[in-house]
Order: sequence, then structure tokens, then C-alpha cells
Amino acid sequence: MNKASDCTEIIVGKAASMDGSTIVARNEDGYGPINPIKFVVHPAKTQANASYHSVTTGVTVPLPDHAFRYTATPQADQSDGQYEEAGINEFNVGMSATETTATNARVLGYDPLVHDGIDEEAMVTLVLPYIRSAKEGVQRLGALIEKYGTGESNSIAFNDHDDVWLFETAGGHHWGAMRLPDDAYAIVPNQTVLQEMDLDDPENFLGASDLLAFVEQFHLNPTPGTFNFREIFGTHSEADAYYNTPRTWYGQKLFNPECEQQPTDQNMPMYRTPSRKLAIEDVQFFLSSHYNGTRYDPFGTFASGDAREQKRYRSIAMDRNQCSSILQIRNDVPAEQAAIQWVAMGFFAYAPYVPFFTNITDTPVDYRNTTATVDVDNVYWLSKTLSVLIEPHWHDFAEAVNAFRAGCQSYARGRVAATDAAVTSDYAAKLTRANAETAGEISKRTHALFDQLVKQGLLLSATSWEKGQNL
Repeated sequence: MNKASDCTEIIVGKAASMDGSTIVARNEDGYGPINPIKFVVHPAKTQANASYHSVTTGVTVPLPDHAFRYTATPQADQSDGQYEEAGINEFNVGMSATETTATNARVLGYDPLVHDGIDEEAMVTLVLPYIRSAKEGVQRLGALIEKYGTGESNSIAFNDHDDVWLFETAGGHHWGAMRLPDDAYAIVPNQTVLQEMDLDDPENFLGASDLLAFVEQFHLNPTPGTFNFREIFGTHSEADAYYNTPRTWYGQKLFNPECEQQPTDQNMPMYRTPSRKLAIEDVQFFLSSHYNGTRYDPFGTFASGDAREQKRYRSIAMDRNQCSSILQIRNDVPAEQAAIQWVAMGFFAYAPYVPFFTNITDTPVDYRNTTATVDVDNVYWLSKTLSVLIEPHWHDFAEAVNAFRAGCQSYARGRVAATDAAVTSDYAAKLTRANAETAGEISKRTHALFDQLVKQGLLLSATSWEKGQNL
């Protein structure tokens, strides 16, 4: 089960968020609707002379002698790799990997992708346990890409309590990265998005050691005098205009409604300062959205639009949703409880986000016991089963589903506040117990929704036959 990430990402700087948090958030969308996921935590460990071997590419990479504790959302079946995807380590550094992008054919002619290097499957595992800041994450991943190469084009995001960095690969061995301005947010929709870079400003821009020389040697810059990473390395295809740019358009429409743009515009800015500060709920809404309130909504809920318009653009919430993680590093609480990984599984238009403190020793059992076969006693399959029930009857079930999600959202907010107030010592043990209580309540509510919708759905059958009805 390859967990290749055809995804949607949003990142938010600390001055753009309502509470001063840095936020890195991404929907992981598989290439098919089924790819069971679990949520785990790896303890810190000493590992002298250890190495990592990828079953996907065959690369073997020596590892540092000590690995820090970190959370992750790997696939349940790891026969073709771990694909740990997103997590936060013990130094409150978050990493989300990856957002699939594309490098243009001209660049690939000079720096082809390699197929025995560092791909998505290995990135979190090779980087997150060994870094103490977001910038260190960029530097470690960059060094690995330069040495071993990569067989994919990807975007990777890092955050700590101060900074958010976006890293993009370009060809087999090249990369660029930018520190997001504190007052900005950015949306990444399976397309290279980095724009103007100044590699003489390493506080805000980093790149492969030979990036400038490579571009100059092969005459890759279409706009000399500037260094626009997207123009040099990215793509601007018709597929981008219908699959990728509409997601940026919708996000910027939500957070900067004054902007006049079209869904297929190829020149939308990478980042903007939002017209208002953004909360976790805004990020959740975007990641679970489907062009709500527009004629492009595939659910056809409120706005008019024919069937062709409703399916014109690739939706954000879709049946290929697997696991969504919002990595939040807060600045208004002690460091021991500052990091929260909000996790949703299944079809995100239906699934609630659950806040998990990451300074923990274990994860709730129904988030880590994911099986390859359908079992509603784990959260992944419970959420996926709900989507099978809901999608054919969305308009019948919408009121109940939206009430459920709103109730879970309010409960989650209250749980974070209550846990912050109650936990002042013995953090790891107490936060582990608090996470279990939070997850237990939301799972209880989810099973209650399941019960309600099954019973309601049985009344919607088109083949029911009332007793005494004439033949």
C-alpha cells in the first residue's frame, strides 16, 4: 500500500495565528481510497552504529547515535515502507512530509530523479528524531537529498515555536527552502510554490550547495535578475490549473476575501497576510472543505451549479483522504505542553479533529491498533465506514454530521484548556492519560453517530414495503 501523498497543505506563521502558534497542517490523500493509518509515538533511544534501510528504494543511511522521542502517523501495513508522514518531536519541532509536487522536464533533463535515494517513505524517520529546530530540519533533509538523491518531487514543512519553513525538492539532488514570514499563511496544492529567493539571506532562504551554479550552468532561469524558484523548477500545466491552483484560490478566498482571482490563475502569490488572524478552526475548515458555498462544491449543497461544474476542480475533502495532521506549537503555555498534533482520519468532511499533546509515552489504543481489515474498533476504519454511509445520503445526514463535528470541536477546545490548567508536573504521564480521555470521549460520540446513521439509513431504503400494501 504505497502512501504517496497527493495532498493539500496549509502553513501559518505565529503572527498570523490568533494565539501566536506556528502551524503546519496537511491532508494526506492516497492515490486510492484505502490505506489504513495509525497514530504512534516512538520513545527516545540510544542506537550506536545504527542505520536505516529503505525497503522502497534500497538506500541505507547511517543514523546518529541518539534519536529523540517523536510522534508519527505511519501506515498500518509497512511491507512497502513506513511513510511516517507527520509528527512532533521532544524539542517541539514539527515535520510534515510530503506534499507531492512536480519538477519541469527541462530541469529533469539535467538532474534526473534517482530511484535508490531518499523518498517520502523515509523522510520523517530520517529527519524528525534528530533535529532541535525547524531550520535544522531543512538543513538535515537538504544534506540527505544532496548526498543520496530523491526519486520524487516533494514539498516538506517544518515548524518550531518561532519559525515555519517550507522545503521543496527540484530534480534528483536539488532543493530550496524559505522561512514563512511570521504574519503570513501559505497553501501548497501539489505544485511547486516557492517564489523569489535570496540565498544571500540564510536567515530566511536556504538551498542546495550548488543551486545557483546549477541554474546558471544550464541556463535554467527564464527571468534573469531574479531567482523565482517556481518559475525555474516548477510546472504551469493545464493539469495544475484544474487540479492544483483551485485549492489555493479557495483558501485565499477564505482568508483574503478581498482578493480577485480565478481558480485557474497560475500567478497567485505563494503566501498572503490574512485579513484576520487564523485559528485552528479555520485551518480545520479549510482542510475539510469542498469549495463550500461555490458552484464548484461536489456536494452541491447551497450554491447553484450543474454536475459538470460541481466536479470541475479537485476537491480538498475527498474519498482519498486518509489522515490529516495539524501540527501546532504554542507560545502561551509552558514548553512541556506547547505541542499539539490534531489528528483526523477518514473523509475529512465528516471526521472530527482530535487534539493530542505530543509530550507523551503512548497513544490511545484505538488510534494505534489499526488493522488491514475493516474493524470499527479502530478510528481509521470507523471513520472510513462512516463515509460509506454518509456519502450516498449526504443531504439526509448533513444536519446530524455537522452537529456531531461542531460538538466534537467545542469539546476538543475545552479539553485543551482543561488539560493546560490541570497538568503542571509529571507532564508525560499526565498528558498521555489526558489524550486517552479525550480520544475516548470523541470515539464514544463517533460510535453514537454511527448508531444513529445506520438506523436513519435503514429508513431511507427504496425497497421498503409497508405491511398490508397492495401488490
